[in-house]
Amino acid sequence: MSEVLGESQADAVIDELDRDLVGLAPVKARIRDIAALLVIDRLRMNLGLEAQAPSLHMSFTGNPGTGKTTVALRMAQILNRLGYVRKGHLVAVTRDDLVGQYIGHTAPKTREVLKRAMGGVLFIDEAYYLYRPENERDYGQEAIEILLQVMENQRDDLVVILAGYKDRMDTFFRSNPGMSSRIAHHLDFPDYAPAELLLIAERLLAQQNYRFAAGAREAFAEYLAQRTGQPNFANARSVRNALDRARLRQASRLFADRERRLTAEELSSIAPSDIRASRVFQAALAAPNPKT
Repeated sequence: MSEVLGESQADAVIDELDRDLVGLAPVKARIRDIAALLVIDRLRMNLGLEAQAPSLHMSFTGNPGTGKTTVALRMAQILNRLGYVRKGHLVAVTRDDLVGQYIGHTAPKTREVLKRAMGGVLFIDEAYYLYRPENERDYGQEAIEILLQVMENQRDDLVVILAGYKDRMDTFFRSNPGMSSRIAHHLDFPDYAPAELLLIAERLLAQQNYRFAAGAREAFAEYLAQRTGQPNFANARSVRNALDRARLRQASRLFADRERRLTAEELSSIAPSDIRASRVFQAALAAPNPKT
C-alpha cells in the first residue's frame, strides 16, 4: 500500500488539503475515504483481482465561500495521482456555459464543455439553474440529458461535481431522479465558525506578507461578530474582501504622510483603525438601542 501511495503522491495532496484548508473535518474525512477506496482498487488490480471503477460523481452543498471550488480542484489532483482520471484538471462552469438561447445551440455548447473536461473534473456551480420547469422553452433539460449520458458511459474518465445551496440542490435532485441516482457522494460544506474565520484571515494576510498589528486581531474578531449576522455574508470570500478593504485603508493611511520614511514593519501591518473604519462598525453604531 505504501508503494502505491508513494508512486502517486496522493498522500501529499491530502496532507496539503489538511494543512491549507481550515475546518471542513467531515469533507476531509470523505475525501480520505475516497482516496482509500482508489488505493485498495489499485492494489486489487495489481494482484489480478477484478475491480470495477467506482462512480465518483459528487454533490457539494453549502453556502458561498466554504471551499467547494478549492476542494474540487484538490479532488481532481488526487484522482489523477491515483490513476482514476488522465489529466487531473478542473473545468468550472455555470448554466450559461452549458445552455444555449435557441434551438440547436445547447447540445454543441454542452458537448464542448464535456470535451474540455474529459480526463478531469467538471464542476458545475449552482447546478439547479439547469432545471427551469416553469419555462417550457428552456433548454436546460437538454443539457441535463447529455450530462446524464456521459456521466454513465464515461464515468471512468470524468468526474462531475454539482454544487450549490443545499436546499436548492435537494429540490433539483427530487425533480431529476436520473441525476440523483448518478451522484455517489454528497458532501455538505458547513459554514466556518468565528475562530476558523479568524484563522483564515491570518493565513490570507501571511500569504501576502501582512500581519495584524497589536489590537487588530481583536478588532477583526469584533468585525466578524458583526458581519456574520448580516445578509450576504460569504464565509472565507467575505473575509478576503474585508482584508482587501483593510489593506486599502492601510495604504491610504500611510500615503497621507508622504514625507516620512516607512519601515517594513509599517508596510506589513494592518492597524486596528484599518479595520474599525469599516461600514460594518458604523452600521452597528447607528443601529437603535432597544434599551434606550
